Amino acid sequence: MNDEWGLSTRSIHVGWQPDPATGAVKRPLVMANSYVLPPDGDWDAVPFGYARDLNPNARWLEERLQALEGGEDCVVTASGVSAINGTFMALLSSGDHIICSDISYVSVRTMLLEHFPKRFGIETTLLDTSDVAAVAAAIRPNTKIIHVETPGNPTTRISDLAAIAEIAHAHGALLTVDSTWSGLTTQHPFVLGADIVMHSISKYINGHGDALGGAVFGPKALMDVVRLFVVKDMGACISPFNAWQVMRGVATLELRMARHNENAMRVAEYLEAHPKVAFVRYPGLKSHPNHAVAVRQMHGFSSMLNFDLVDQSKRAEFIAHLKVFVHAVSLGHDESLIFVYTDATTGESFYRVSIGIENVEDLIADLAQALALC
Repeated sequence: MNDEWGLSTRSIHVGWQPDPATGAVKRPLVMANSYVLPPDGDWDAVPFGYARDLNPNARWLEERLQALEGGEDCVVTASGVSAINGTFMALLSSGDHIICSDISYVSVRTMLLEHFPKRFGIETTLLDTSDVAAVAAAIRPNTKIIHVETPGNPTTRISDLAAIAEIAHAHGALLTVDSTWSGLTTQHPFVLGADIVMHSISKYINGHGDALGGAVFGPKALMDVVRLFVVKDMGACISPFNAWQVMRGVATLELRMARHNENAMRVAEYLEAHPKVAFVRYPGLKSHPNHAVAVRQMHGFSSMLNFDLVDQSKRAEFIAHLKVFVHAVSLGHDESLIFVYTDATTGESFYRVSIGIENVEDLIADLAQALALC
């Protein structure tokens, strides 16, 4: 790889050289679950032995993603949840303490609040990580990890990664960052001091809503621990087909994210000015409480936003009138998605919206006609 290549060039070429066996321009989907070993049985002498440990499509994807996000190595897993919770389990022991954003994916919250303290003796503190002083006050002698999800799901909260990295490192803790909502292109956690970065690659990185996967990035020594525990011993390996699909999606990541960013800003501005809309939360808007931090640490604001109607009784009716937006969960797809989300922390309900890459004029027209009918 040429280190001077731009993001799109790396997204297309790294890990996907022509297939040496056939000359095919794209590397093939390799579905074998077992590979030939040398006569002496030395597994370390060959790159692949058994597909659960590592398969060619997974490794090619790891090479491509590492070239984009950074870190010394990348480990891909079966899902974003396995990447995050598996990393915690690989690196934490009984008696350790973890600080985590109280705005985080529901399965991460469940692991930290239910399974870790009851089953494994790991202490957890959930707090608003956009409050840097609160993060510093929560540090204990046994704090091993500070985990930040930014932008935060579902409320688009932005946390100051550089400031939190200083706190973590001053106390000998690791800063781990769930950067899924950034779409990889709009923020660079390693530059800001993160030690480990995670993504649900099912979302923007895949971009087509048709494959599950997770990725963890960081120092090779730690990634070796994560790979052994999460992929080999726990069996949370990505399927070759899903890895191949995500590999395909990565090729257009920078182009897609530019459109996501542009569309979301236009939609957020439209909604904020509409009299039937009670509020809009989007990091790119000056009205967002963490806008200044977002401007400082992001390069574009991704495509997730929240809003609600003045007349909340019209929520279901509004969704029923939409023709372009799809009423479904998930995010980072090519199509725009919307559903009513209830925040587990505050109990607040609102629309969580993932703006897709359609023509923005069609998205705004769809919202306008649905709002007019409510």
